Amino acid sequence: MTMENTQASSLAPAGQAGLQGLRGRLSFIDLMQSVGLLGVILLGGAVMSVLSPVFATTRNIENVLQSATIIAVVAIGQTFVILVAGIDLSVASVLVLSSVLSVGLVQFQGLSPEIGVVVALAAGVGIGLINGLAVTKLRIPALIATLATMTIARGLAYIYSGGTNIAPVPRFFVDFQAARILGIPAVIVLTLVLAVIAQIVLSRTSFGRSIYATGGNPLAARLAGIKTERVIVLAFMISGLMSAIAGLLITARFEAGAATAAQGLELAVIAAVVIGGVSLFGGEGNIGSMLLGVVLLGLVQNAVNLLNVPPNWDSVVSGLVIAAAASLDVYRRNYLEAGMRRKVIATKSARTPKT
Repeated sequence: MTMENTQASSLAPAGQAGLQGLRGRLSFIDLMQSVGLLGVILLGGAVMSVLSPVFATTRNIENVLQSATIIAVVAIGQTFVILVAGIDLSVASVLVLSSVLSVGLVQFQGLSPEIGVVVALAAGVGIGLINGLAVTKLRIPALIATLATMTIARGLAYIYSGGTNIAPVPRFFVDFQAARILGIPAVIVLTLVLAVIAQIVLSRTSFGRSIYATGGNPLAARLAGIKTERVIVLAFMISGLMSAIAGLLITARFEAGAATAAQGLELAVIAAVVIGGVSLFGGEGNIGSMLLGVVLLGLVQNAVNLLNVPPNWDSVVSGLVIAAAASLDVYRRNYLEAGMRRKVIATKSARTPKT
């Protein structure tokens, strides 16, 4: 056993109780943030119901939720990356590349639709692997590494498709888009299933605990025996997979390999994740709150459309919401959580017998 591991092992029991108390307090903050987001959504929905009679209709609400599914699926993967204190700007480009491959391999190469789907998903995982290795092995900042793959993947999608959407799509895309499960659109059900799986992974598995530990304190995670580089690579691969799945969903929605879609989607995804309380500093957040962030962002965009606000104001309003969420994140980390840590340390010191 190395000296570092010996030191980490000796310090672990001493801080166990304090850390558990701190986690409990931070979980309470997360709960309050989720409740606050839900309150804002309900209040905004009530206001919009008064301002626009169309808002509360079943059709409009269903459209809002279906539109939000694409962002939600990509945001699930982005959450894993941000939890390890990274960022993935390539998500929209991976989505587009997956979309054109899933249709183009059938139309141009004559492959079966099943192989097209598998290759599309594999492309997303592969780009995620490249991103993860670039960050961990080459030590390239995630912002730069994923900016490069964003440009490359989008370029490959344009080259392969000739810069146009590819149609028609295999029949199962059309059938899936029209399908309902217990009266709920299948795309919404799939999104919820993916979200539940992601939350179980993060909250109930050793890999999930490693994700939080790596993002919260990489050095302590390494001293505890966590292979942080492997965790980071897997987080980027999950992000690539989720982006590829979203590419299949957008293919079903548009009934075409969407070569020109998802412009600026990466910013909307990051906004939704941040609004949902996932800390940009890593190590904090959960899928449930993130989904509320997606819904709130969708509500804002829907309100702008229903109220006939000029299109450019959509970006202004979304930007203000992002700025407010980021400011809240900084305030929570720099003041609330720092204060709680000091309180835990002070309480522990007071209970320690003096010699």
